[in-house]
Amino acid sequence: MKEDLKLLSVVIPCFNEAENIPVLLDRLLAMRQGLSDLTDVEFIFVDDHSTDDTPAMLRQLSEQFHFVKFLRLSKNCGSHIAIIAGMAHSKGDAAVFLAADLQDPPEMIASMFAKWKEGYDVVWAVRQERLGVSKTSLFFSNMFYFLLNRMTAMKFPSMGADYALIDKRVVKGLVDSAGSKPSLIALIVWLGFKQVELLYVKEERKFGHSKWTLSKKLNAFADAFVGFSYLPMRFMSLVGFVAAFCGFLYALFVV
Repeated sequence: MKEDLKLLSVVIPCFNEAENIPVLLDRLLAMRQGLSDLTDVEFIFVDDHSTDDTPAMLRQLSEQFHFVKFLRLSKNCGSHIAIIAGMAHSKGDAAVFLAADLQDPPEMIASMFAKWKEGYDVVWAVRQERLGVSKTSLFFSNMFYFLLNRMTAMKFPSMGADYALIDKRVVKGLVDSAGSKPSLIALIVWLGFKQVELLYVKEERKFGHSKWTLSKKLNAFADAFVGFSYLPMRFMSLVGFVAAFCGFLYALFVV
């Protein structure tokens, strides 16, 4: 069992989410009220250099509520860097990260908090089902995690996860070890803290469209694969050995 949680930080990356923010805020405030007897909650919105009304709305919220913080990145860097930037400014004993697109239910934070109290350092919200997603997207998503589990020495949530609660020790390790192109999920798994999974249904996006394109998914896989798998190094070593051996045979032939 862990000590009482004095402050919970909720980090929310945003990119052109002006339509979703009012609805998301209502649900976050209701969640915060539900946890008011157990802990205080702060919200850290990180704007990934949006081009709509998102920055103005978030700035207004930070002025209206003392428990709302607003950060804006100087350029569009992607959700993983936005989350890590928010984590670096968090003050909580634990922190949650979730998207602003209303697909990850904030109401689940209470269940994640309960698991943290049991002694887990990482509580994954694992997608049992995804509503409103094409079969192609599901295929690539499942293949992403299947290949990572087969080609690395780490154990990833098999159904995929991009929503989690992590202890402050994990937050520190994550911020300290993040590079210029971090693979957020892989970094958390690699840190090796005590982990548990909770299943949930990922809701259908209500406003706007997903910014998680196929090219971004492929780049994310490449970053995770190269950063956390020994296969690329072993493959290059094998290529080097074969090339050297062929060169040696050719040298014998010339002699």
